[in-house]
Amino acid sequence: MTPDDLTLTPTGLRFAGRRIPCTIGRGGITDAKREGDGATPRGVHRVSGVLYRPDRIVPPVSWAVPIGPRDIWSDDPTDPEYNHMTRSPSTFGHERLRRADPLYDLVILTDWNWPDAEPGRGSAIFLHRWRRPGYPTEGCVAMAPADLNWVARRLTLDTRLIV
Repeated sequence: MTPDDLTLTPTGLRFAGRRIPCTIGRGGITDAKREGDGATPRGVHRVSGVLYRPDRIVPPVSWAVPIGPRDIWSDDPTDPEYNHMTRSPSTFGHERLRRADPLYDLVILTDWNWPDAEPGRGSAIFLHRWRRPGYPTEGCVAMAPADLNWVARRLTLDTRLIV
């Protein structure tokens, strides 16, 4: 571990000398991640990017990518673009990145099953804001908006999420 690592512990996410309350997937932590299981995959995952809603927030880092109105994330194992950001319209299953709620106003991407995605091994393992404290995710790591912003401003492309 390095000081740049985000480390998930039983008491929260440790990063840059702070402990940040967070939630994980409703399926707990798993060594055998599968699409739709609601679990957070165990392992060392590199931060691979940051997405943000330019109509709602300023970019937290210079390398953040704005989320556009047609941006989606494929979660359909039959899609050739599985576990990648793509654009609508799409006939494949996906998550809209530009949501009406603020859940994905700021998204930290990880390299779980990316860039060479194995179909069905799980997709869209992000760090994002939580719905409310203690409310589980579909496999992501979620935290309070202020904590997410604080983390995002201190990230580098060498940062790893250790689960």
